[in-house]
Amino acid sequence: MRMRKKKNLEPRLAAVADYLLDASSDDPNSMTAVLEKAYFDYEAIFGNDHPVWLEIGCGKGQFIAELAERHPENNYIAVEKVSNVIVMAAERAKEKGLSNVKFALTGAEFLPKFLPDHSIAGIYLNFSCPYPKGTYKNHRLTNARYLGIYKDLLAPGAEVYQKTDNMHFFEYSIEEFTKAGFCLKNVSLDLHNSDFEGNIVTEYEQRFAGQGLPIYRLEAYLPENR
Repeated sequence: MRMRKKKNLEPRLAAVADYLLDASSDDPNSMTAVLEKAYFDYEAIFGNDHPVWLEIGCGKGQFIAELAERHPENNYIAVEKVSNVIVMAAERAKEKGLSNVKFALTGAEFLPKFLPDHSIAGIYLNFSCPYPKGTYKNHRLTNARYLGIYKDLLAPGAEVYQKTDNMHFFEYSIEEFTKAGFCLKNVSLDLHNSDFEGNIVTEYEQRFAGQGLPIYRLEAYLPENR
């Protein structure tokens, strides 16, 4: 179901323009769009040379806002494809007065157009859509085509952090990460009943955990990055 356009969306987007990066593309085909680079200038955007982290699918921004607040020594770019949603995330960051987080309205497949290779200190995938129908598996953010993008973006020593409530998607992700040459660590089948410290709860996580559902989590890294 297509989300209805929010009331006053354009004025609200204009009000948080300082938090929005220009991630537009004239070419709707990601395969050709990424060939013409329009790299973000991190130092110009953030005013410093701190490490840049990435969240793909930031939702309403609860996670990235808290993460940025906890770690002012880092910079964060949060990606979301839906303008109705990203405006709420940007508004949250503005309300908190955060200067180390920006938002890009784009899909993960376009990221190589805007992010230089080996420039990302870590990637967060929080409760990505599992696309349960097998015919849509290429849209899953842990599908091989996306993992290839992450490989190019990750800086030496960087990792991918995934959380989900969907067991089948988690199993699929483990298989895809492994086939793509990633190694896994800190794999949890019930995060909230584990000894993991420092977890930041997302909107979806709050809902699912409140229903008594287990939360699955993993960390993936490339052997040469260790």
